[in-house]
Amino acid sequence: MSEVQFLQPEGLSPNGNRYTHVVKVGPWVFIAGQTASDENGNVIGINDPQAQVGQVMKNLKTAVESVGGTFEDIVKTTVYVVGEENLDIIRKERANYRAANPPTSTLLVISGLARPEFLLEIEAVAYVE
Repeated sequence: MSEVQFLQPEGLSPNGNRYTHVVKVGPWVFIAGQTASDENGNVIGINDPQAQVGQVMKNLKTAVESVGGTFEDIVKTTVYVVGEENLDIIRKERANYRAANPPTSTLLVISGLARPEFLLEIEAVAYVE
């Protein structure tokens, strides 16, 4: 049985220990859905999908780097987008972070997230040896 590590990396939004940001099981890394919250829990880019994608990607980078990985190690994402009106800009901005060999991905258009200011949330799975 692989060792299971439960990590709350510095630099990610405080969550009151309600869930774990990163769980590593052997080489597999499961990253909880990341939103546009900074390390203090403040929402970055209210009503600005471009800024929110930037913060979400920063958080994903922090999460995967906490176990020695990089964006290139992310093999799957699930993207939740509030409403269709921001879909094109979110897709375009997200592509800037991983244009070559993007991971598999599922995208869901939903009516809302945990806070009304959030426009998107991305969870990820990585493989880090």
